[in-house]
Parts: sequence; C-alpha cells; structure tokens
Amino acid sequence: MTFQNKPKHSFIRKSENGHVEVTTEELFFDLIYVFLVTQISHGLLHHLGPIGFLQTLVLWFAAWLGWQYTGWVTNWFDPRSAALRCVLFSSMALALLCGAAAPEAFGARGLSFAICYTMMQVGRSAFVVARLPANHALLPNYKRILVWNMISGACWIAGAFYPAHERLAFWSAAVLCEYISPMFGFWLPFLGRSHTSDWTISGSHLVERCQLFVMVALGETIMASGLSMARAAQWTTPILSGFFTSFLCTIAMWWLYFGTSTKQAEHAIKHSSDPGRLGAYFHYIHAVLIAGIIVTAVGMDILLENPLEIVTGPALFAMISGPLLYLVGSLVYQRIVTAQWPMPQMGGILGFIILLCLGQTQSALVLCCMGTLLLLSVAWCVERNHKA
Repeated sequence: MTFQNKPKHSFIRKSENGHVEVTTEELFFDLIYVFLVTQISHGLLHHLGPIGFLQTLVLWFAAWLGWQYTGWVTNWFDPRSAALRCVLFSSMALALLCGAAAPEAFGARGLSFAICYTMMQVGRSAFVVARLPANHALLPNYKRILVWNMISGACWIAGAFYPAHERLAFWSAAVLCEYISPMFGFWLPFLGRSHTSDWTISGSHLVERCQLFVMVALGETIMASGLSMARAAQWTTPILSGFFTSFLCTIAMWWLYFGTSTKQAEHAIKHSSDPGRLGAYFHYIHAVLIAGIIVTAVGMDILLENPLEIVTGPALFAMISGPLLYLVGSLVYQRIVTAQWPMPQMGGILGFIILLCLGQTQSALVLCCMGTLLLLSVAWCVERNHKA
C-alpha cells in the first residue's frame, strides 16, 4: 500500500487550529514508564553515594531521551496509523526490557540494557526516515537524528563491554551526544544542520504530554509511601507522621507544578518566534523536574524506613537534593513561560540549601517536615502570584 493511498489516518499528523490531541496510544506508551521510573528510583535507593548518583543520572537521562524522542515523533506523526502504532508498541517492549535491566545496567545486564535502548532509539528514527516522502521538510532533520542515534548507540554498546567505571564514561558520552546534538541542529558533515525555526509543533500537545509524564513520576512518590507503609511491621506514631508528611510533600509538588497555568505554557510556545527551540527547552527542563521527583521518592523511602534516625551523608543529600532539583526545574520552567524570575522558587532553593547545611543534626522526620512546609509555602506563593 502506498503512502498516498493509506485509509482513514495519514501518517503525517494534522492539527485542528494548532491543536493536536493526545491519543490512547500515547497514554498506553506512558504506562511503561511507570515501571521504568520505579526501577531507576529503587536502583538509586540501593546505591546511595556519588557513583550511584551519577549512574542513576545517566540511566534517567537515557530513559527521558527515549520518551522525549517518542514525544516529538507523535507530535508530528499520527500514532493511530497502523505502522506508527507498531513502532510505539515495539518501543514499549524495548523500554520495558530496559527497565528490567536498569538495576543491573552497570553490572551483569549492561549489554542487554544498551542493545534494547539502542534498538529503540535507532529503530524509531530509521522508521521515520524510511516512511517520509522524499520532499518532506522533516526528512533531512530525521536523517541527522538517525546518524546521531547511531553514534550514541555505538557508545552505549561499546561501554557495555567495560567495567562499571569505564562504562559510566562511555554511557555519559552517549547521553551527551543525544542531549547536545539538538543544540547544534544535529549538525553533521555533508548533512548540514537543522533549524528549530523549521520545527512546527503543537504547543498544547507537547505541554499536555509533559504534564502527563509528571503525573506518572508523582505516582512513584505515592508508591514509595504506600509500599513503605505496607512493609512496616507496626504503624507507630513516627511512621504515620512520616507517611502524612511524605504525602503532603507529593501534594506540594503537584500544586507547585500545576500552579503554572497550562494556558500560559501553551501560549508561550504558540506565540514564540521559534516554537521548536522552546519545545526543546521544555523537554530539557522536565528532565530536571522529574529527576527531582525520582530522588524525592528515594528520600521518602529513607524517611519511612526509620523516621527518627539522624540522617547524614548520601541519605541526607538524597532527601534534600530531590526537592532542590525540583525547585530548580520549576524556576527555569516559569522563567521560560512567564519571562520573569519567580521569587518563590528562588526563596525555596535558598531554604533547601540552608537545610542541607544545617540538617546533619536533625532526624529524617524533622527534615522532611521542614522541607514539605517549604514546598507548600512556595506552591502557595506561586498560586497567589498567578491569581494576582
């Protein structure tokens, strides 16, 4: 069947008044990331320390790249078409295997993780290149993306044959290839470079997809609290206090994120002189925001394991750095959306830095209570400023 004679749904996605709806295929794809985020979070919990943080960061950036590149594909091309639906389902299977391999990605399952991830990234781009008409404006762009995916994939697979420390270097280079190459328009010799001004995107679709992923990530903090309570031998007063504090922390993060108007974010992309570049910024920002949520979930596990224990070292860093990362992402997000530096987030960041410096004599419960009150205060101020 030729491209021109495809029935019902065209491969090229058509928007209505600039709006592209999120399909059930995309929501189905996101289900895999519930598992993947959980695996990455649990991996960090069992490998607290500088190397563990770096390894988790690399794995998270890889996971986000897989989701991000899929998000761009479904913004431009219709996931209801049979061919693209098959690509999405194949990507889901590969992402699921990546999640299964993630806890041992720097150990025995490194090669499995690298192969599955590379197949997902290269396969998706190769499909688009093979499917697009020769005169389509996005074809040169996807040819460049495909080559960069292959360069990155070579680093992933090569790194899998080295011990953990060398593997971390190879895989960091692989992640940088895919994060930095868009900043230079995926420039390559003979193939030239892409221009973000040529990337016509649906702002509403991109914003909604990012919001849905934030919901997926917040589900990890809820699971961390719920599973910790299920494992607890007795629901003592400190355990219950830790549970309600961690639950309020999740509410605070939800409130802070969705306190920034969806309409404002959509308006910023729609009326930008370079919506493609702004869309790329949105994805970079959400990598930081969701990393903050993942680390916060680890902090909740630490809290509910022993609420009255004094936390120091990596455990203290995990409990503070999660909300701190989240506030940094929120700060930049609102800066891009509103073109202003939001004072509540700046004050919250300062507060968490002070808490990190002074928190070495405090119990996990006291730290979490103080951090949660700080997040709730920032969220309240953001909503108040928005209404004003």
